[in-house]
Amino acid sequence: MVSIKDYYIAIDIGATYLRIALGSSKGVFKVKLKERTSRSNNEYAIAYQIIDLIRNNLPRELIDKVKAIGIGSIGPLDIKRGVIVNPCNLPVRKAIIKEPLVSEFGIPVYMVNDCVAGVYGEWVYGAGRGLRNLVYVTFSTGIGGGVIVDGHLLIGKDGNAHEIGHITVDYEGRLTCGCGGLGHWEAYTSGINIPRYVKYLIETKYKRVIVESKLYKYYAENAITSEILYSLAREGDRLALRIIDEIGKINAAGLASVINVYDPELITLGGSIILKNPPNLTLTPILKHIKAYVLNRMPKITITPLGEDIVLYGALALAINPPSYLRDLQ
Repeated sequence: MVSIKDYYIAIDIGATYLRIALGSSKGVFKVKLKERTSRSNNEYAIAYQIIDLIRNNLPRELIDKVKAIGIGSIGPLDIKRGVIVNPCNLPVRKAIIKEPLVSEFGIPVYMVNDCVAGVYGEWVYGAGRGLRNLVYVTFSTGIGGGVIVDGHLLIGKDGNAHEIGHITVDYEGRLTCGCGGLGHWEAYTSGINIPRYVKYLIETKYKRVIVESKLYKYYAENAITSEILYSLAREGDRLALRIIDEIGKINAAGLASVINVYDPELITLGGSIILKNPPNLTLTPILKHIKAYVLNRMPKITITPLGEDIVLYGALALAINPPSYLRDLQ
């Protein structure tokens, strides 16, 4: 039984940042911590980083009141062992997470894909409350999704039931994903790969573009970043705006596949690309193109109200009330 005096630790393992929060059974965060995720190729490095952050920043008397730990992590996962396996955006082949934490703290540790945690958080604390069919999609370093169908959180045999960033959106495979696959959605419009897609478009579709474009100048200097693209689009750079529209088409095609497969009532969007840029450059281009690709009745598509904390909210909800499947893995 959950007590109002109980505490839980929520963890968001991202390819760029590691975030940890101490939360109450009421869904309130008491402390939040954030630092760059370890880039070490040691398979225990991230787990030790988590332990050090907790031990060095949380009072011992509060740690002793923690009843469980919930984790939302980048994938792919081996959910039964609590291990990240061959992540696309980290320089490690295997990251062992769960076992060191159980050994250190002696409490249950529940670990799922970060977007699975995200959709769970949206369902419990956010825009998905009261719904039975919900999808959360993040556009960050990578692209990921979490899915609830008919009131059931989808997990899969290994915990990878919704690696939607690896939907094929380009059957010609013009760009290679970090996982090695050809034409995957993530290879085109994830934060880490947008610069490659911009370069590809400039060298193919927009060869004759007016060179006065500031974006073209960054291209000539091999200095394009996602931040530069969206900054120039906000300034009205014509080339940047054309490429933003191309990104919208790719994202619309990917989201259409999600809609056609899962038939959700609501899709919420998050991640740094969505949250750090204005909706007219992120959501609007998707809505402009998506109806051309969708078979099922359109759901509502909106930006998550939980912001960058959505995975932490999901990890907290997971620690407080884990699905029975995850309880059975303890």
